[in-house]
Amino acid sequence: MGLMSWREVRATPGAVVAPDERLPWPQTAVLGIQHVIAMFGATVLAPLLMGFDPNVAILMSGVGTLIFFVIVGGQVPSYLGSSFAFIGVVIAATGYAGGGANANIGLALGGIIACGVLYTLIGAVVMATGTGWIEKLMPPVVTGAVVAVIGLNLAGIPIKNMAPTGFDAWMQAVTFLCVGLVAVRTSGMVQRLLILVGLIVASLVYAVLTNGLGLGKPIDLSGLANAAWFGLPNFAAPVFDANAMLLIAPVALILVAENLGHVKAVSAMTGRNLDPYMGRAFVGDGIATMVSGGAGGTGVTTYAENIGVMAATKIYSTAMFVVAALVAVLLGFSPKFGALIQAIPLAVMGGVSIVVFGLIAIAGAKIWVDNKVDFSDPTNLVVAAITLVLGTGDYTLKFGGFALGGIGTATFGAILLYALLRRRG
Repeated sequence: MGLMSWREVRATPGAVVAPDERLPWPQTAVLGIQHVIAMFGATVLAPLLMGFDPNVAILMSGVGTLIFFVIVGGQVPSYLGSSFAFIGVVIAATGYAGGGANANIGLALGGIIACGVLYTLIGAVVMATGTGWIEKLMPPVVTGAVVAVIGLNLAGIPIKNMAPTGFDAWMQAVTFLCVGLVAVRTSGMVQRLLILVGLIVASLVYAVLTNGLGLGKPIDLSGLANAAWFGLPNFAAPVFDANAMLLIAPVALILVAENLGHVKAVSAMTGRNLDPYMGRAFVGDGIATMVSGGAGGTGVTTYAENIGVMAATKIYSTAMFVVAALVAVLLGFSPKFGALIQAIPLAVMGGVSIVVFGLIAIAGAKIWVDNKVDFSDPTNLVVAAITLVLGTGDYTLKFGGFALGGIGTATFGAILLYALLRRRG
């Protein structure tokens, strides 16, 4: 297929639409908007938890998706949104305490660019040699433990930093209950948007209790009223600091594991062998992460939410993702949209964070379950046990002036422990 040419097919119930096919453009446009909605909650939440500008993050998710599309030759259907793998290391590198803009965002951006460089280099090696060595270096017991640790390492942030009053702590509980009820009691698209819908419902409850009944800090919408419909987002410049770069760059290993899983999942769903595109997918994601970091955006990764939508619809056309990317770019240039996001109460963000960080931890456990990791094998048992405590307890090692914190020690520790302990032959 040419980069921008898709074979048009008609929509028939239950039919599969392949990556190089598309439905008529009006339907493709609607499907693209659905993919924007699917990635939206998480892509906006990640920058807020790190003190980044959500408009820049949305804009760069669109730009990154277009870069990825070009580099994989339009063959791998995927949306690149804000990666949660960066949250822990960005907070550690910048000392961000939650709420408002991150004063040290430059340090984080330098680290994100370093991560993108490392990720791109790994992609180039995979293009030359294949993926076998990655699967050997990072088997499911290692990737599952590292992913779980990201969620567990972050657990203290919403509980310690995002509920300054007793009322806020109760509002966090209301928020995660709202998200839980949406997840369990709804179906279809509403259920897919559990984070976004739960956040909206909790914000409405918060408004009734504060603006209406005067129980807590009221929601201030003056910024929304004053914001322009169109304008430039708050771009930021990177600062290249060795400590921050060494702390953040290893996230590339997690992105590799995520992207590997996503491409394998899409291969299985489409019935097409996409392994030959694996290296190009890594390079595309790596370059998109560098470009995003250079403008003030978050690191990006292929999105499970969008793969879920594809699985539900059986439509894998890459044309949808070009539409979704262009819509995201438009949203990025709307200060009104950014002001709406900034108006979300801190306690509601805290309640959502509790759910999201928990889901990340459970995603790690799901990797173990899906791959039938055998915990009667002492190697698997010891690697997982040590990794979880290193990351959750924020075990830190110092090398001169450089400190490697919990997520870093857990990531490298898991890989090295497995290499040392695994049974040969």
